[in-house]
Amino acid sequence: MKKELGIGILLLVLCVAVAILNPQFLSTANLQNTSRLVGMFGIFSIGMGLVIITGGIDLSVGSVFALQGIVLAILLTRAHWPWPAATAAVVVGVVLLGVGHGFLITVVRLQPFIVTLCGLLFYRGLARFISNDETRGFGTSSFGLLRPLAAGKLGPVPMPFVVLLVVAAVMAVVLHRSVYGRYLYAVGRNEEAARFSGINTRLVIGSAYAVSMLLAAISGIQLAFYTNSVSPSGHGLSYELYGIAAAVLGGCSLRGGEGSILGILLGSALLQVLQNLVNLLGIPSSLNLAVMGAVILAGICVDQLLASRAKRTRKPA
Repeated sequence: MKKELGIGILLLVLCVAVAILNPQFLSTANLQNTSRLVGMFGIFSIGMGLVIITGGIDLSVGSVFALQGIVLAILLTRAHWPWPAATAAVVVGVVLLGVGHGFLITVVRLQPFIVTLCGLLFYRGLARFISNDETRGFGTSSFGLLRPLAAGKLGPVPMPFVVLLVVAAVMAVVLHRSVYGRYLYAVGRNEEAARFSGINTRLVIGSAYAVSMLLAAISGIQLAFYTNSVSPSGHGLSYELYGIAAAVLGGCSLRGGEGSILGILLGSALLQVLQNLVNLLGIPSSLNLAVMGAVILAGICVDQLLASRAKRTRKPA
């Protein structure tokens, strides 16, 4: 809990500082928009955290958002599928991509970085091809529950944030209170030892990628309707970095075997507050990626320092 406490204090200090620098931060509209973004980004960041806990990585999430958004727009506005059928089709399709990643990583034994990097390129290119490199929109129709899921509210609370709380509660039980969660940590700490202990490491790792893509599919639907249009070349661009940064900031070690749902939530919130700070203070938006890169680097450096200190502590006298 030390990491979670530290990131929580940092988040609180940052919120107070932003509020002092620009009181507009505390306006109802700004808080609702920020919590909406925390919800959408937090959901797929939890999935990214699961993958990182197993010692893997997924660089394809942003391109998956583009491909999913384009396919969903075509099914709803061109093919005129009923929204439940179109939603089920894109969610199942995205989950199958995760299953494919897991197969290549666990059975073919390819490196997660290579598999998902190829996915990043392939899915983005496929999205541009099937859309003729044209932006696809959703118009003004609500398409059942899809638009309210992204733009609606439950009282004063945006629906994406409500969905995030539900997802976080479920995943907290799965990760911290189930045998499957213990298997995820065990595989991340030492895959070979976990396999000799009788754990089906292929199934555990493969399922982590599938669950990650399921959560990405939920976020992808929300993001598509939040923007109300999908540009195949720019939609979701570099969003995988947000997920990695949120997980690392929240205490997930890139070496695997460490992390918590609470930490990922705090990391997601911290990133969005940082983005909000950039906007409210009039800092050029072109620095967003620079801020994100600095945050990831800082998180990795802190993780390395903590790991080195832990090794020295355990070292026999």
